[in-house]
Amino acid sequence: MPISLKRQVYDQCVLITMTYGCQTWSLTKAMTQKLRVAQRAMERKILGIKLADRVKCSEIRKRTQIQDIVDFVAKQKWKWAGHVARLKDNRWTLRVTEWQPRNGKRSRGRQARRWRDDIVKKKGNSWCRDARDRDEWRRDAEGYILQWMDRAS
Repeated sequence: MPISLKRQVYDQCVLITMTYGCQTWSLTKAMTQKLRVAQRAMERKILGIKLADRVKCSEIRKRTQIQDIVDFVAKQKWKWAGHVARLKDNRWTLRVTEWQPRNGKRSRGRQARRWRDDIVKKKGNSWCRDARDRDEWRRDAEGYILQWMDRAS
């Protein structure tokens, strides 16, 4: 089977299935690492390369020309964040995004990463207001995605 057909099956079936609901994930380093490892394994399988062949990941990516899975997840999350911020009525999606616990007590240890932490890190606490300008939000998407690409290196 030609690689172009395998790539098409991967893009249309496997990638979509692996990332189902990714808009709501809290991206962590561990999760991005697991996604990349799974993707590399599938790319090796597509090309018929074994780990023992010691082919660089960049070379494999160049041959398969498959989109990076973390890049795809980051794009989907950014789009969803813009959509949620532009909701006009009082839907549960927006209310849950802005919800703060009532008791105010924090548990011991490192706090769990929240869905909005990545977006707040990139755009600040006013991200909801900024997302209402759809054109600017789309322009800022590339910077958000590049932040995930930098973490990979």
